[in-house]
Amino acid sequence: MNSGSELKARYNDNNRGVYFIGTTPPKSDTPIEQVDNIVQKLLERVSDIDVDGFIVYDIQDEGSRTNDPRPFPFKCTHDPRLYSSLLNKKSTRPVITYKSVGQSSIEEFHQWADEAWHDYNVRDLVLVGSPSHKNQVSLSLNEAYSALQDNENDFFTGGITIAERHATKGNEHQRLIEKYEQGCNFFISQAIYNPQATIDQLTRYAIECKNSGLKPQRIILTFSPCGSQKTLEFIEWLGVSVPEATSLRILNADKPLYESIRICANSLQQILDAVIPYNLPLGLNIESLTNRKEEIDGSILLYKLLRSMMDNYLAKNELMALSQA
Repeated sequence: MNSGSELKARYNDNNRGVYFIGTTPPKSDTPIEQVDNIVQKLLERVSDIDVDGFIVYDIQDEGSRTNDPRPFPFKCTHDPRLYSSLLNKKSTRPVITYKSVGQSSIEEFHQWADEAWHDYNVRDLVLVGSPSHKNQVSLSLNEAYSALQDNENDFFTGGITIAERHATKGNEHQRLIEKYEQGCNFFISQAIYNPQATIDQLTRYAIECKNSGLKPQRIILTFSPCGSQKTLEFIEWLGVSVPEATSLRILNADKPLYESIRICANSLQQILDAVIPYNLPLGLNIESLTNRKEEIDGSILLYKLLRSMMDNYLAKNELMALSQA
């Protein structure tokens, strides 16, 4: 298994991006031999693109987070650790595994972490808190980070960042610094459809780090294509901010999926143009939020497009640095 040290080395090089494909484990009623086939099919889909690794989500119901009905019914999935392990073995690339900690006790969490390390060879983790205060939470995110630092296994740990939260509370940059102090070495955003919220958050974070004498941690920007009204409803249900004009553009386009890809590319360009002066270490995570073939294929196209844009941005940054040296 590739250890976290491989990701650490890539994360520490500001002159290169890090590029991931995000995926969810198959439904729990999927026979285990079929899970193997699903992994193989995913790797075939990405065989002609160069990815640094994969991100495997820990899907929770989240029904108590909002009163709105879930556009797609919730179904339990196979253990993310199992799916991560299979992906890693077959791809020989690092896999970041999400863990929702809200329903665990401290003892259960330590057992989960020990099993993740020894039984599934998981090395790279992202912890997420309970989706709602309405849920009965036995372990807070802060306690989970603390437990991970006490754990004997040397996980490479990250956290999530939500630009929408910065737009309402104005303190996401401080949360990132607090999470860094708790052991987070990178952050993954939720899907971006409102670039200005991300620009505000990244700018504030870069300036706060500079003023505090801190090295900014890697921020991985997530983008997801949207090919239908149902997918758009799901994106909004997840808490992603989609400006009205953006949703209207997608839904009224002749080909909504390709319009959403154009919008994502434009969003990334706006973000890169805005944060160039701050030399923030960035990365990309491209996901498909549904198992519709059209949207999965769209996510591969989106990956190719956005990766070329970010590589170009990084090359310009490097050239600028060399010219000033």
